[in-house]
Amino acid sequence: MDKKNRSYIAFATLCLVWTMVFAVALILAGTGTHLGWWGFRKGLAVLRWSAYAEIGIAILSLACCVMAAAGRARTAVIMSVLALVLSLAAVALPVRMWMTFRGVPMIHDITTDMDNPPPFDAVLKLRRDAQNPAEYGGEEIAAQQRRAYPDLAPLILDMPPDAAFERCRGAVKKMGWEMVQADTAKGIIEATDTTFWFRFKDDIVVRVMPSGGGSRIDVRSVSRVGKSDVGTNARRIRAFLDALRKGE
Repeated sequence: MDKKNRSYIAFATLCLVWTMVFAVALILAGTGTHLGWWGFRKGLAVLRWSAYAEIGIAILSLACCVMAAAGRARTAVIMSVLALVLSLAAVALPVRMWMTFRGVPMIHDITTDMDNPPPFDAVLKLRRDAQNPAEYGGEEIAAQQRRAYPDLAPLILDMPPDAAFERCRGAVKKMGWEMVQADTAKGIIEATDTTFWFRFKDDIVVRVMPSGGGSRIDVRSVSRVGKSDVGTNARRIRAFLDALRKGE
């Protein structure tokens, strides 16, 4: 093996090693936040800079692959292709999160009733250390939600409130949310959901009211931390309403 081929292999090896190092850093960004090693802002910073590093490594791996191919260094080509694939795979989720973040408003309180949002009660004791308030932000927040999520609206079910309440209670359990309170008399269910990866806690309140001969279901989902929820609360509400429509 000549000196040039050894150089290509050494370059590809560095790309491969650093790809794995920053892939671990990406995982630890969320895991470390959940375990309390650092605050969520530092965790997001680790995520962001690790993603930047993976993009840089992908570019270097591609360059190494091209040079190794030209120099007929087959081993270096294979290693650099592997580094390229791993770096792109590692950065896929952060890039997707960033694209979603750019396309949604900087809000974290989403509800199907912006005029009279369902209030929290029992869950308030769990939000004592929350950075975001439980009180609704009013028309400023509502206007941004209308533009971003015009499809979110109350759900009308053709069944009496007591039956609709039980369907909501069952849907909460199947969604995997932690039930905080289910008040049949008030038609209110409060629960908490934990996000994947960073394990953020978001609180949900479901309200069931009579509507004509049926029932009206309103849902509100609020993040405890972060100015933007990256669309998580809206997706959660959609999934819950879809489950109710299907009778799940």
